[in-house]
Amino acid sequence: MRTLSLALRNLLRNRRRSVVTLLAMMVGLSAALIFGGYSGNSIYALQTGYVQMHGHLQIQRQGYFLYGSGNPAAYGIADYQRIIDIVKRDEVLAPMLTVVTPKLQLGGIAGNFAAGVSTNVLASGIVVDEQNAMRKWDDYGSMSYSFAFPLTGTDQDAVVIGTGVARKLQLCEPLKVANCRPIPKPSADAGAQAPDDIQALSALEASELPAANQTRIEMLAANVHGAPNVVGLNVVKAQNWGFKEFDDTVMVMHLAQAQRLIFGGAQAQVTAIQIQLRHTEQMASAKARLDQLLATTLKSEPLEILDFETLTPIYGQSVGFFHSVFGFIATLIGAIVLFTVGNTMSMAVVERTTEIGTLRAIGQRRSGIRRLFMLEGLLLGVIGAALGVLTGLLLANLINHSGLTWTPPGYVYAYPLRVRIWGDWGLIVESAAGLVVVAVVSAWWPANRASKLIIVEALRHV
Repeated sequence: MRTLSLALRNLLRNRRRSVVTLLAMMVGLSAALIFGGYSGNSIYALQTGYVQMHGHLQIQRQGYFLYGSGNPAAYGIADYQRIIDIVKRDEVLAPMLTVVTPKLQLGGIAGNFAAGVSTNVLASGIVVDEQNAMRKWDDYGSMSYSFAFPLTGTDQDAVVIGTGVARKLQLCEPLKVANCRPIPKPSADAGAQAPDDIQALSALEASELPAANQTRIEMLAANVHGAPNVVGLNVVKAQNWGFKEFDDTVMVMHLAQAQRLIFGGAQAQVTAIQIQLRHTEQMASAKARLDQLLATTLKSEPLEILDFETLTPIYGQSVGFFHSVFGFIATLIGAIVLFTVGNTMSMAVVERTTEIGTLRAIGQRRSGIRRLFMLEGLLLGVIGAALGVLTGLLLANLINHSGLTWTPPGYVYAYPLRVRIWGDWGLIVESAAGLVVVAVVSAWWPANRASKLIIVEALRHV
């Protein structure tokens, strides 16, 4: 205790240098905490978006994820409603569940014959109310502005398309899509060069086509027997989906309509059963229970369980990116603190060389000198960590109430910009402990050098 009191008084002997050192430590730790809280919140926001879209887990036919996206009929789940009922009624799973819903993924060609254009689309057949319920999941309080599918209460032929699909099908004007230029029409001179009978035929065909401001389209897809099947659809809205590649192909329709298009009068199937849990930490328990069901009650079905991280590899890549950046920042700040504290302690050793010689002359051991300077480094680390944590919490509170928003990769709706420090005790403890360890380590070399000073040379030091 006496050594600790002496170490504290030694720090106060040169207040300016001690304050500058503490300021560097405080700024470094608060910066690390701010970025750590930002990256943590960003990961939660990404997870929220993917869970809202895909659920935590999906039951699929074996091989569909890797090979079956272009052939839903070959990888469909026929008795899907029985599987859903088994999952919902299971005593272990029931308390964890929020939504269990079927989904049918299919591909085809959408055409707007009024404009004479068509494009490839990737459609999803969904149960609208259940999918909209999934998009309300917000376990982390991210308060996302994710849009609901505007298909509630619509006819079975209603669909939602991406703005890129609307652009390709020349539906920008009736669907009120912004920043969408119409495709130029042929000039009058080019039309005048055509023979009279061709012009008359073109005019007759144009009079029979639907009005240009209608949103009626047709979709062509291969049915379960491999034959082409066409249905008429009514586009109720075009929505931006973030990624251009996805926005240029996406279409969402009612599940029953998608099943009629693919399976016709045959038994309806789906390509996935989406399972959304109350909390993400329940995934391991839920997956283990589902594996048990697949091995017992549902062993006749060739099914597998996939989590949202497997279904969306970009999530794991984003998490790895945030962790690598945080590690780089923490390493950089650690290096700055290391040299700052080391320089402070080295200057203290030089200034107190005569004092060190006096202590050694009256019987102080080398270990005592070393311990004294190490305690000074420890005190600097503890005080700097405390000030850094308090500063980080204050800045995080200001940012959280600033009203700023950010849009995660692949999304067009924003999330409030938040820095999650309070409550993330792992981040606080590990960052503060890391700063203290760096401070102690940086004090070791000057302390060791001070303990090895020769008494006679130290006493005559000027």
